[in-house]
Amino acid sequence: YIDPEIERDFLKKFPHTDTLDQKRVWGEIKKDLCSSTPMDRLLCGDVGFGKTEIAIRAAFLCSINGGRTLVVAPTTVLSKQLFLSFCERLEEFGVRVGFLSRFVSPKQQKDTLNLFINKKIDVLVGTHSVINSEDCLKGASLLIVDDEHKFGVKQKSDVRRLKISINILYMSATPIPRTLSLALSDFSNISLISTPPPLKISPKTYIEPYDFKKIKRALFFEFSRQGQSFIIHNEIKTMPAFVSKIKKSLPFLSVDFMHAQEDPSVVEKKMDLFINKKIDVLVSSTILENGINIKNVNTVIINNAHRLGVSQLYQIRGRVGRGNSQSFAYLVYPKHHVLSVAAKRRLKIIQKNSSLGSCYSVAMEDMR
Repeated sequence: YIDPEIERDFLKKFPHTDTLDQKRVWGEIKKDLCSSTPMDRLLCGDVGFGKTEIAIRAAFLCSINGGRTLVVAPTTVLSKQLFLSFCERLEEFGVRVGFLSRFVSPKQQKDTLNLFINKKIDVLVGTHSVINSEDCLKGASLLIVDDEHKFGVKQKSDVRRLKISINILYMSATPIPRTLSLALSDFSNISLISTPPPLKISPKTYIEPYDFKKIKRALFFEFSRQGQSFIIHNEIKTMPAFVSKIKKSLPFLSVDFMHAQEDPSVVEKKMDLFINKKIDVLVSSTILENGINIKNVNTVIINNAHRLGVSQLYQIRGRVGRGNSQSFAYLVYPKHHVLSVAAKRRLKIIQKNSSLGSCYSVAMEDMR
């Protein structure tokens, strides 16, 4: 149950106007949470379409009814962003939010878990390790899983086995075919946010053979409009050399690289520098495919794009265009490489589905 006046006060603090889809989806999730049957819902919406706000509202409803929420993300970088978003909206209303991270000491991790178990924290945000604690899971009324396609089938069944009554909200811009198939088969429910926020512009997507001159032009153009760029280069060994090549060609750019094999504290430091516009171009492994939200980044170049899956490509392209500027995505493959039929199909799916709100279409095509 939620008091209409409390709900109204909470929604007023949302700095944007709800789209029609956001209003409808919030109604569906609110109905689920207020029913006697545990929620099992997939929330599918394009990047930047407001899924996180809906999740925050679900956690708020849970908290004011005396329940606790676990929020799970696939990477520490994404979970940190979610933690900050949840804090910003919830703490003003007395909801206590905690963060579990490998960046903090084992003692701090243990203390945070105990605070949640002992009802001193209402919402606990972290990576998948959060649900490794059975006591945590058993104490939660609601589980929110961001980037659902990174959450394994075994993990899902383990959650239900440990606590049948838990409400679960899965979120994804590109649900994996199996989950979408389950949702469409009425094993779970699906909610779609397909209405773009006002002023949002569709990305322009290009499929091209590798050409360093074109990469230079794209990076220079982004820099000239005071924006930043991502380059996805999924070969860790050659990453430093690639960064050096860019620096040599465009010496006025601040360029760095990042990958998951680096020390977590180094990754966090580089992301902070990038978020604070101290780095113009960040060359990264696919660690960046998960929901990073930086509005000043509007160019992404995906090297060896033919090696990545549809979901990965769609998620990576979603790292740009979070603001109101025109964004660009370049899907690059080796110059003399003959693309396989499957690779051509994957790249064409991404190029074809460039309009805002295409996530559902992408997932449907991936099922074929």
